[in-house]
Amino acid sequence: MSEPLFADATFPALRADLFDVPTQERLAVLAPSQHRPRILMLYGSLRERSYSRLLTFEAARLLEAMGAEVRIFNPSGLPLPDDAPDTHPKVQELRELAAWSEGMVWTSPERHGAMTGVMKAQIDWIPLSSGAVRPTQGKTLAVMQVSGGSQSFNAVNQMRVLGRWMRMLTIPNQSSVAKAFGEFTEDGRMKPSSFYDRVVDVMEELFKFTLLTRDLGPYLVDRYSERKESADELSRRVNQRAI
Repeated sequence: MSEPLFADATFPALRADLFDVPTQERLAVLAPSQHRPRILMLYGSLRERSYSRLLTFEAARLLEAMGAEVRIFNPSGLPLPDDAPDTHPKVQELRELAAWSEGMVWTSPERHGAMTGVMKAQIDWIPLSSGAVRPTQGKTLAVMQVSGGSQSFNAVNQMRVLGRWMRMLTIPNQSSVAKAFGEFTEDGRMKPSSFYDRVVDVMEELFKFTLLTRDLGPYLVDRYSERKESADELSRRVNQRAI
């Protein structure tokens, strides 16, 4: 056993009762879920021939072939954030799907060097927390984009930032389809190409990561700072009742 780096092994700033040492045993799933992985797919365009929607459909077919249960949210009719109450039917539909899912796929066109407002509005309507429930925390996420011109990664990079902010486990792989208008047949199917191959890669990786983490999500994203905050809040409530 190697010598410790520091002679002083005390932690004056640490709440010892809330400090948790991760172990391999706690990462073992004794009774893994048997239902099909539940994947929610969002796309970022309302055009009649929307390439982000066509790419979403193509990815959904692949996920279903792997055994996933897939639901696709249609953003048509979703109000702008804060322009309607959260009781709006489309908002409720989106939030129920987010709660149902174990993983997500976000696919946006790149417009003016960024994801579209349609895409951002959907993400903004999903709350970071709803009471004691965090609808997206610990769930897997894959990001994809379509471009009208040369290949770019602006939209997927932005969605990665949002995925991290929503406390999701964003997989390493991603897809960016350049000149998307030339990558689909008239009936909306994606043509054979290296772009298609990457979509297959991304869906395979999402499926694997979802199987690997869906039963461990709460433990993987459990945080000392949040345990400390919760303990402090409980202490304040108890003390208030005692006054």
